Amino acid sequence: MTMQPSTEKQRIGFIGLGAMGTPMVGRLAGCGFRLTVFDADATRAAAVAGDVGCTVAPTAADVAQGADMVITMLPNSAIVAGVLGGPDGVLARLRKGALVIEMSSGVPERTRDLADKAGERGILLIDAPVSGGVARARTGDLAIMVGGGDEAFALAEPALRSMGNAVQRTGGVGTAHAMKALNNLVSAGGFLIGIEALLIGSRFGLDPAVMVDVLNASTGMNNSTQKKFKQFVLSRRFDAGFGLDLMVKDLGIALGVAQDTGTAAPFAAMCQQMWAGARAALGSGQDHTAMARFSELLAGSELIAQDKPTDGR
Repeated sequence: MTMQPSTEKQRIGFIGLGAMGTPMVGRLAGCGFRLTVFDADATRAAAVAGDVGCTVAPTAADVAQGADMVITMLPNSAIVAGVLGGPDGVLARLRKGALVIEMSSGVPERTRDLADKAGERGILLIDAPVSGGVARARTGDLAIMVGGGDEAFALAEPALRSMGNAVQRTGGVGTAHAMKALNNLVSAGGFLIGIEALLIGSRFGLDPAVMVDVLNASTGMNNSTQKKFKQFVLSRRFDAGFGLDLMVKDLGIALGVAQDTGTAAPFAAMCQQMWAGARAALGSGQDHTAMARFSELLAGSELIAQDKPTDGR
């Protein structure tokens, strides 16, 4: 039986305190981990540290000082590589035998390259992207995909289980990042076809809110019909907490995996083009649920429930 280290003895450096990183840090602190955090926004880092009672590092590399593991939760692989690599990056500061948990949504091949560079220094690196959104990050109910070996997983598991209730291993390093991108491809496709169905039905005379109820009691049900359409589209809130820019990035990663494996993926390509078109039309900084507004523009009509729903919670 593999012995797992006590959370009382694990020191964690956490880099990236955005919409997801902040509640994840809260979960780690609540489970007794000793934390040092860093964010490019020093004011945000200070606020988070004050809320959870942890230390703020002056630079990203400084979170490695005395750390047993460093967690990165950043926008993309290029930023992760910049933080970890270089003569004064995190990998140069971490002790031999320490662990890096890359929890961003990254490019699988770049993650494997980083794991190789970490291995040259005697440091373990795994990828562990998450799914579930801000609400589930707050409650510690994230789904976490993990790519890496047994030794690294044993070290990471206590921390991962403090943040997620569904921790699933996917294989070697890089497989979790591939799985995260493919998960978001499926999610994006379900959202898009669902919105188009609502638009068709609305123009026919159906109430979109009634359509959502029927879909959720029928075989057309998916995550978007259950958790997004009434809550963020029909309510016109468009604030689910996951950016349109990030969705487009993840769809690009999924298509890259298809290309690297020589897999024909015409529907995936069309889906990615639609989402990229929405970003171009709506501008950066939008929530991913604002994709519905792009579909409305194409259809020339807006989704309006006869009795405007509340947030559905």
